[in-house]
Amino acid sequence: MSGIVRFGVSLDQGLLEQFDRLIRGKRYTNRSEALRDLIRKELVEREWQEDREVAGAITYIYDHHRRDLLNRIMDLQHGYQKYIISTQHVHLDHDHCLEIVAVRGRAKEIRRLADDLKALKGVRHGTLSMTSLGREID
Repeated sequence: MSGIVRFGVSLDQGLLEQFDRLIRGKRYTNRSEALRDLIRKELVEREWQEDREVAGAITYIYDHHRRDLLNRIMDLQHGYQKYIISTQHVHLDHDHCLEIVAVRGRAKEIRRLADDLKALKGVRHGTLSMTSLGREID
């Protein structure tokens, strides 16, 4: 277990004031925790850029009345089944459904799955939320 290390950071006064407003708005209790989260965010992003094994969630909304869309979604998900951990289906209203797909695998394949799902005709909007497996981030 590593210990806590203190270090100094020099910032322009205006930038520090903007940072303090930002972290207050995000409910951080101190600058150190905010800086730790910013560093972790960058480390996670590097894992995705380096095509490491990662985890994430693909969230998308679609029109369930769209002809043959459900079959295309299922076919696509079956093609990527080794990356899909689980799915959750939510009925938003009479016409629209929300699906959340938990994924794990190489970043490139997860992005490809998200892009393929979002590109289906009838999918209104989709996002990919990515994270790390946490092995290399303290």
